[in-house]
Amino acid sequence: MRSNIGYILAICIFLGGCSVNKYVPEGQSIYVGNKVNVQPDSISKPNVSGVASELEGLVKPPPNKTIFGFPWKVWFYYWIGEPKDEGGLRSWFRKKLGEPPRYATQRIVDINAANMVAYLDNEGYYRSAVKGRIVANKNKKKRTAITEYDAYVMPRYVINELSYVVPDSSLFNRDLVLAKGKTLLRKGDPIRLDVVTAERTRIDQELKGKGYYYFNPDYIIVKVDSTIGRADSTLAPQQVNLYLEVKKETAQTSLKQYFINRIYVNTGTSENKQNDSLPVASTNPFRRGITVTDPGNDYKRRIFYDAIGFRRGNMYTNTMHEVSLQRLVNLQNFRFVKNRFDLVPRSDSALLDVHYDLAPMKKKSLQTVLSASTKSNNLGGSQLDVTWRHRNFFRGAEMLAISGYFGFDVQLGGNRNSSNNIGNEYIRYGAKADLSFPRFIIPFVRIRPEKSQALPKTILSLNYENRIQRNFYTTRSIRGDWSYVWRRNKEVEHTLTPISINFVEPRNINYETYEKIIFDPDTNPLDVQRYLRILETKYLIMGSNYSISYRPTPRPFSKNQVALTGGIDYGGNLLSLFAKKMGSDSIPKEIFGVPVFQYVKLDGDVRYYRTITPSIKWANRLLLGAIKPYGNSKYMQTPQFKQYFGGGSTGIRAFRARSLGPGSYKTDTSTIALLGYQVFADIRMEFNSEIRMKFTDIINGAVFVDAGNIWSFGSADRSGYDERALISSNFLKQVAVGGGIGLRLDFSYLIFRLDLATPFRKPWYTEEIESETPEGEIKYKNPWVFNEIKFGSKSWRKENLILNIAVGLPF
Repeated sequence: MRSNIGYILAICIFLGGCSVNKYVPEGQSIYVGNKVNVQPDSISKPNVSGVASELEGLVKPPPNKTIFGFPWKVWFYYWIGEPKDEGGLRSWFRKKLGEPPRYATQRIVDINAANMVAYLDNEGYYRSAVKGRIVANKNKKKRTAITEYDAYVMPRYVINELSYVVPDSSLFNRDLVLAKGKTLLRKGDPIRLDVVTAERTRIDQELKGKGYYYFNPDYIIVKVDSTIGRADSTLAPQQVNLYLEVKKETAQTSLKQYFINRIYVNTGTSENKQNDSLPVASTNPFRRGITVTDPGNDYKRRIFYDAIGFRRGNMYTNTMHEVSLQRLVNLQNFRFVKNRFDLVPRSDSALLDVHYDLAPMKKKSLQTVLSASTKSNNLGGSQLDVTWRHRNFFRGAEMLAISGYFGFDVQLGGNRNSSNNIGNEYIRYGAKADLSFPRFIIPFVRIRPEKSQALPKTILSLNYENRIQRNFYTTRSIRGDWSYVWRRNKEVEHTLTPISINFVEPRNINYETYEKIIFDPDTNPLDVQRYLRILETKYLIMGSNYSISYRPTPRPFSKNQVALTGGIDYGGNLLSLFAKKMGSDSIPKEIFGVPVFQYVKLDGDVRYYRTITPSIKWANRLLLGAIKPYGNSKYMQTPQFKQYFGGGSTGIRAFRARSLGPGSYKTDTSTIALLGYQVFADIRMEFNSEIRMKFTDIINGAVFVDAGNIWSFGSADRSGYDERALISSNFLKQVAVGGGIGLRLDFSYLIFRLDLATPFRKPWYTEEIESETPEGEIKYKNPWVFNEIKFGSKSWRKENLILNIAVGLPF
């Protein structure tokens, strides 16, 4: 069968080649590839690593695609033929499967060579040269050719000194010289056109931050002196001096600072007027330098005073310009926001009038969403959401959203248990209401709009959810939160929830499953005890939490990017003061018959990304987290929704979700058969690293390594496992390691991900005996399992090859 397919493919290629050749004009060749040869200067011998690939990326147009030298897309183009209807099915197939022939011409080769020379000049390789030629296929029967380029690269010039040239000490020139402090043009760096362009843009932004509204980066010129090496023998020959100055023809209006005069806001709501018989205020009196025209009288004036940071008499700054626009857009009450600045008509005017024209959105909307998704708990499935929104609920740009949802989840990244599926299948439904205010709702605290990057938010949230664990039990959760979100700049965001109340209880227990777990002789007694606690314990949690996110803006042309997130969550302290003591200290206090959970939880997430080449990126993540019950709850088992688990599509991908740990503990096969993978613990340590490669605009790949585990605090009885699950001084010996390869399909609006992984190190091997000598010496298994890898074994593949299917990148 395989040989027949090979013969058929060979015949098709042969016939296809003939059919393509007959369409190629005499003396022409189909352009199927290019090659760039880089020859460094033989005397100075400059470093030219990476130059060839950079030059090859400049070649235009791209060659026709081939398979083993056969232009298969051109063959499809001719085989499908000329469509009669440009909008028909035949035309669609021709565009998708085929491509018109591109012929190799010397004119295109010369243009590409000139572009390469220009690129080398822009990168500081002055006096370099490039020659190109067409190389036809030696097989005369194949009318194909490639273009070949020989690049003779001279030494790269670097910056010796940067000088700002100013004719006098005027205010503008003083501000221009002050901008030199954060220059991108540093001594010893290569002289590059894109860096010079970025420097001009940086200076323009800095000057606009000081009131120079009409300034433009095109007014700046940078002159390069590459002769300094010959004039000064103490300098290396490949150095340049740069002289930055403002062009002499620049108009004086561009060198003047401007201040804010009047601010006008028009909500554009005349079509929303109430009944003509009712009095409607069309224009608000002038206040704080802001005049608001709101024909529909739909908005309270304070929202514009808060969102617009400009004040009459203040200097214009581009920062406040951008922030004010962003705030108005983020109110989510307007379809678009148009902004303009008008110079006050006066001969010596340095004043600007500011205008904001707003187009309101509909106040009420109903949205239905059917989605497939993966979540941070490594579950994937589908969900139907129906959401009703009311914008401007109290006429202050408040947002009320009420939604109901129904969905189901299945485990991704591991085999689903075929006999029972307890713990692997979920159904959830519930309702949620959120009311968001674009301000702090708190006495005596107010954020000054002219000082903050974004308006703060106060969010009141109420959630009700039933989560059904198939054939087992239902968890009902009722939760209310009062939260504040704010940031002073684009890099740092704070979230504070001073009040969070959560009531959780198990219900609708399937007693057949319950008895099966308890009375099955194969069930591990530890699992019996743990699930008895889960099914018999209710939780009442009243606490607070705070998180901070720091994402510094990378410097221009920096290859490094960092993101930091941290948080603290604690609760139960206040309720425990009013809770009723139940007698023994080992029994937690209760309110209304529900135990009060007292705890503190810390989380940290550090991410580092480095761009190696435009198509290769190195991504890293370090996750740390721990939850510690104390006081009233030091003997209580931590609720699962507050714990951590290991494995899965966004964690240590070589292990199935919720199957890893804790510590060197290994869930036995009978428990897995009955309950699936349901392992949780109090501590998480995890490190992930992967190389991401871009093959095409859609197809990407990755090679990754993951390491980490979870552990429990306290005693074995409280954790629900045995001593192997507890954190100790030897915790590093219990770290699991795995790795693999990944395929990602990037459709811009979503990324479909396939990661195939296998374990490299199994922590439970440190507890499993490999052999025992007659003298009683015990030898434990080597946790590094490279010697066990057997791709040809079906049983090994089933146990150790884990396919993770997910949407979105893991981090």
